[in-house]
Amino acid sequence: MKTVTAYVSALDLFSIGIGPSSSHTVGPMRAARVFAENLAATGRLNQVARIRCSLFGSLGSTGLGHGTPDAVLAGLTGLRPETCDPDEVRAAWSGLSDGDTLTLLGGQTIPISVNDVRFEPRIRLPGHPNALTLTAWATDSEADAVPLLEETFYSIGGGFIRRGTERSSAQTRVTQPLPYDSSAQLLALCDAHDLSICEVARRNEEAINGAAALDAGLDAIWDAMHTCVEAGLTTTGVLPGGLKVKRRAAAVRLRLEEYDGLPLHDRDTSTEWLHAFALAVNEENAAGGRVVTAPTNGAAGIIPAVGHYYLRFVPGADAAGIRRYLLTAVAIGSLVKANASISGAEGGCQAEVGAACAMASGALCAVLGGTPRQVENAAEIAMEHHLGLTCDPVGGLVQVPCIERNAIASSTAVSAARLALHGDGTHLVSLDTVIETMRQTGLDMMTKYKETSKGGLAVNVIEC
Repeated sequence: MKTVTAYVSALDLFSIGIGPSSSHTVGPMRAARVFAENLAATGRLNQVARIRCSLFGSLGSTGLGHGTPDAVLAGLTGLRPETCDPDEVRAAWSGLSDGDTLTLLGGQTIPISVNDVRFEPRIRLPGHPNALTLTAWATDSEADAVPLLEETFYSIGGGFIRRGTERSSAQTRVTQPLPYDSSAQLLALCDAHDLSICEVARRNEEAINGAAALDAGLDAIWDAMHTCVEAGLTTTGVLPGGLKVKRRAAAVRLRLEEYDGLPLHDRDTSTEWLHAFALAVNEENAAGGRVVTAPTNGAAGIIPAVGHYYLRFVPGADAAGIRRYLLTAVAIGSLVKANASISGAEGGCQAEVGAACAMASGALCAVLGGTPRQVENAAEIAMEHHLGLTCDPVGGLVQVPCIERNAIASSTAVSAARLALHGDGTHLVSLDTVIETMRQTGLDMMTKYKETSKGGLAVNVIEC
């Protein structure tokens, strides 16, 4: 046995957090909390008189629309994205006025102003397009002063962070029974041990968390996904941010319920329900509500939507099937994260929505009875048809085209799964090949199409 390199635990890849962005909201909040914890652990917290934050690259370009400054201040106070009240985060920075103070984790109170968060969109640090530097001083003025502490963090997608001095993000480092670095290795493990992809993931997960904690964690993740769908299906109004985007999921639900209640109707509404589920999640995300990174917030609607489709429209679907669904999805998502990227700022939306679509498609194929090779085929089909997808959010907000994009990708995931089930798993392009192609495409993609709001729809749509 050896330490697994590709596999990321389901309890890490699916993290319960808040909207609107895992890389621009959740990651910076976690980085700021780590910074405050470091000040406390090194005995410097009570010396702090001022903290300032610089947001570079994509964080500087679209941080305002993603609530990044609010998240940074919330993290400095000790809030965690998985447990905080989203309302406590929304105005942490944007609601500041002259003379305000901030109480740091540990109780130290310092003056704070909106100018303590600085935007540097034209500066791209070499570690990752999403970078932030936090600096603490023992004096209110930074001029001619040596900082108490200065740290740079990279928010690398999905809420994962990496310190500037680290070569890779922190991930599970325990001995696992069935390690793999590629889909070819994963399929070989399935063949050698007569296991499904889900069963490979479960054996590795139980080595990390234990069986009871794993199942409790998977159930909590699905409960959070379900709660998010239900909230989005029942909430109306206009999303924040200035684009005046109207919520649609609740209205779609009402129309579908009316239609489904008519006697003798023969219209298949499964696809429309699928769209409603995805819209619900991403509208909640855009409003800064409680969501699950799956594997990111910008793509958070696809896996819950396809999971709800499975429960509602597949005979025999149950909670045990949802656990298998989530574990299969994580086995696929781990490969994308390890061998390419799940960050829109690094790889474009192909890295977010493309990854989520591949995860959902392979997972659905699995719970519909697909073999490991059919599951791998389904994931490959889904990813292949998102290659080159840009990330160009209008107004720097996770609304247009993000919300509808999740709905369409949910349909693609279902179609890819069913298409794969009609074959025997034999296909020309492997999942490994398409993941590598996505990585190369992301490198070749112009920066303005990678979550900067400087190209594509972001510059061609008139904001009213």
